[in-house]
Amino acid sequence: MVSVWSSPDRPAYPHQALAVVLQVRERRLHAMLWQRPNEPFAGAWALPGGPLRPDETLGASVARQLAAKVEVSHLGHLEQLETRSDPGRDPRGRTVATAYLGLVTTHVDPALPDDTAWHPVDALPPTAFDHGSIVGSALARLRSKLSYTNVGFALAPPEFTVAELRELYVAALGYDVTATNLQRVLLRRGVLEPTGEQAPPGRAGGRPAALYRFVTPELSVTDPFAVFRPPARRGRDDEAEA
Repeated sequence: MVSVWSSPDRPAYPHQALAVVLQVRERRLHAMLWQRPNEPFAGAWALPGGPLRPDETLGASVARQLAAKVEVSHLGHLEQLETRSDPGRDPRGRTVATAYLGLVTTHVDPALPDDTAWHPVDALPPTAFDHGSIVGSALARLRSKLSYTNVGFALAPPEFTVAELRELYVAALGYDVTATNLQRVLLRRGVLEPTGEQAPPGRAGGRPAALYRFVTPELSVTDPFAVFRPPARRGRDDEAEA
């Protein structure tokens, strides 16, 4: 008797685990991509990932795939993003893919294989399959979570000034925010705390800036209804503007 799980009416499709790994580098948000050597899409850039093995979970699969490109310990955060099931997304035949979002803090510079590089998310090279669109989904998820969670901890170094944190938020959000409002909002939500230390003065001198850190490196919802809005969309009563 043929199992319904492998019958023509319900065929088993290949399932892949993919990862969108993002990091702020030189004040721009970047995605980690590798260049495919073979068809289809030879020479195009793709997300790290590969087939799900019969004996592993999706989480274990994406961790295994990432380990071939970057040390998983460098990830400040990893979460499941979405599943793509468009029948035409792979020209070789139908393939289902589940993508994850990973974030790397700015104080680490992972060593990458020769076929792998960081690319600005606002200037991606030609990408394979639907991977460019998946990067777009990851970007939307990150920007949303920066509004209502403390996920900024996965982008920032252990200690930072408010001005340095502002640069990270500007790079991730894609629009300007003010340091004063960002500090006010995050302190009010209990996301940040002062370390009691100060950053050394820069070359231009001036007063030393206070150092802050995130209260916890664990993801939590801090304001479920908050939204960071671009400057042109803000109103007078936008409580969470930054």
